[in-house]
Amino acid sequence: MAKAKTVFYCQNCGAQSPKWVGRCASCGQWNTYVEEVVQKETSANLWKKPDDRKRKTPKPQLLQDISAGGEKRVVLPDAELNRVLGGGLVPGSLVLLGGEPGIGKSTLVLQVALGMKGVPVLYVSGEESEQQIKMRADRLKLRNDRFYVLTETQLENIFQQVAETDPGLLVIDSVQTIFTDKIESSPGSVSQIRECTAELLRFSKQSGVPVFLIGHITKDGTIAGPKILEHMVDTVLQFEGDRHHLYRILRSVKNRFGSTAELGIYEMQSSGLREVSNPSEVLIAQREELLSGVAIAATMEGVRPLLIETQALVSSAVYGTPQRSSTGFDLRRLSMLLAVLEKRCGFRLGAKDVFLNLAGGIRVEDPAIDLAVICAILSSNEDIAITPKICFAAEVGLSGEIRPVARVEQRIGEAEKLGFEQIIISKYNKKGLDLSRFKGIRIHAVSKVEEVFSLLFG
Repeated sequence: MAKAKTVFYCQNCGAQSPKWVGRCASCGQWNTYVEEVVQKETSANLWKKPDDRKRKTPKPQLLQDISAGGEKRVVLPDAELNRVLGGGLVPGSLVLLGGEPGIGKSTLVLQVALGMKGVPVLYVSGEESEQQIKMRADRLKLRNDRFYVLTETQLENIFQQVAETDPGLLVIDSVQTIFTDKIESSPGSVSQIRECTAELLRFSKQSGVPVFLIGHITKDGTIAGPKILEHMVDTVLQFEGDRHHLYRILRSVKNRFGSTAELGIYEMQSSGLREVSNPSEVLIAQREELLSGVAIAATMEGVRPLLIETQALVSSAVYGTPQRSSTGFDLRRLSMLLAVLEKRCGFRLGAKDVFLNLAGGIRVEDPAIDLAVICAILSSNEDIAITPKICFAAEVGLSGEIRPVARVEQRIGEAEKLGFEQIIISKYNKKGLDLSRFKGIRIHAVSKVEEVFSLLFG
């Protein structure tokens, strides 16, 4: 009997080595190499079209001879998911959805699959039983008469059922639980994930059936498995949010058929995920009394304007070292803004605790939120409330200047639509801005933080 061939794989990036090494030369991680048994002989592909033998070998074509027709898309019953995918699901595409355990990945995909009336769907679950999926479907109160459920983890058996049901959509929950007999290593290993994904990719491209893969993530927030998994699929979606908050955010990390700048927002309810068509109204709290330390920022997530409530609390440090804490905002950028207020503007915040929170559990990386963060901090420090009918959209530089931001007209338009009466922007954004378009909102153009302070607090 021939000796089994083994190879050491890095569980982080998928690199291989003939022997064990402590540190991966590809990704730099320590103690990630695991020995796996690989198949010695090459076997046939698991999925084959019935006319594979008749298919001719593809030949190269001139670029000018190729038709530039747009991709046909399947419009899903979920407007937020359609937006993130770039207008719908492309036939033959492989979509990978990642997220933390319990965030709602399976609920989202099940909700979309049940809403596709008249389309045969095969839902393959390697983690839950048929009864569990049935209970979740009953809770969603959706019905698809051609929805098939299969609890199987072996890829060969899955393809056998695919050939019998002929689905229009295939869902794999999750890709880390699927294995094939072609590879002798355990399910979830680098070689198993890579081989199963390659077979599913071959199936989707040859049959034209879109495939949804649900994947786990690691403690670092990256999708579990080799990094090549993200390179093989067409679209990588990240479903994120805090399980203790109501709202979930769907981001596009990679999309071969659309933009990665789009964003989808959902609200978790007992009956499933509800699409939030106007997130600005949800992310701004409606309160009856004025409170200090609150400012509204006009931000952009991709091409979608959002108005977000920024909350700050400044208090005297009880211990010798002041605390700096932020939720939903980069802590290093918060330290930079506090240094600008200390050095350039003369506000003594070095001996005070500063806590910052973005309402709704959302995380923002748009630099246009800088001015709202500074105004919320100053409002809490002076204990003077900012009028609720004013918002901010500008970046703050290291010298205390107010810098311009992109797509300021969309930010102003969103603020005007939600009933805001004033907005503070950079004076450098005023060049080329058509002020006649905005009749119901007053625009203040400033260049320094001191001007903003005098405008708000006198």
